[in-house]
Amino acid sequence: MMPLFAVICRDRPGALQTRLDTREAHLAHIRDSGIVAMAGPLIENGEMRGSLVILDAPDLGAAENWAANDPYKSAGLFESVQVTEWKKVIG
Repeated sequence: MMPLFAVICRDRPGALQTRLDTREAHLAHIRDSGIVAMAGPLIENGEMRGSLVILDAPDLGAAENWAANDPYKSAGLFESVQVTEWKKVIG
């Protein structure tokens, strides 16, 4: 089994429309890449304001490459992106 990586993204303030406009391309990137173990939006005050994506990738470079090619990133949605190795313990 390959290592897991957490991609933790925070949206720019007031960028919900960018997220909505780019969502289908982002979901296609998730589906087509074949390395996403689980994913979903971060919710603040009932609104999508970020993303958490768990990747089953061969190494940190591959995970960073996936994050760099996310359509959300290309659209300028994110204020910050963190990619770090993650160890699943429960679930």
